[in-house]
Amino acid sequence: MKTPAKIGLVAVGYVAAILAATAAVAIRTALTPDAVEQASSGMYAFGDLLLFIGVFSVIALIPTGIALFFLRPYPRFWRIVSGLCLAVAATGVVAAVLFQTGRHAVTPSTQTAWVDLSVLRLLMSPPLAPTFFVFTLFSPNRTPRLALAAATAMEVAVSAYAVIVWFVPAHFGPR
Repeated sequence: MKTPAKIGLVAVGYVAAILAATAAVAIRTALTPDAVEQASSGMYAFGDLLLFIGVFSVIALIPTGIALFFLRPYPRFWRIVSGLCLAVAATGVVAAVLFQTGRHAVTPSTQTAWVDLSVLRLLMSPPLAPTFFVFTLFSPNRTPRLALAAATAMEVAVSAYAVIVWFVPAHFGPR
């Protein structure tokens, strides 16, 4: 398969992921009464964003895997991407530590501002964990594969932390 066909195949996959995510948000909007949505429009907008990101990130794993398969013969790409993935995963660990140490702060400070921003990073861990796993599966060399596996493990740990901190108390009562 020639390079333009490979690029086209991957691009079509991403367009399909965007269309599927848009359809999921449209279905959610169609099933929600207007009065209910307008009463909490900001919350629904954020929920729509999370729904879009979730659906897109799951479906986009397919064209991402195809692209990574095509990139297997390029060891420099794998060295660079494994380092970038480790750096991104490290930000998740930092965000979890910041959130844990500063979430009960009473007085506003620079740390509480970082804690507020760390929530956004924690929300990105669930889509990043399977993405890094797909990178790990397609990595052709041992060193990048180990780095990508470590990045995947960090994102899984951060995702588990978010579940334990937010969803377990919400559904099973405070600890």
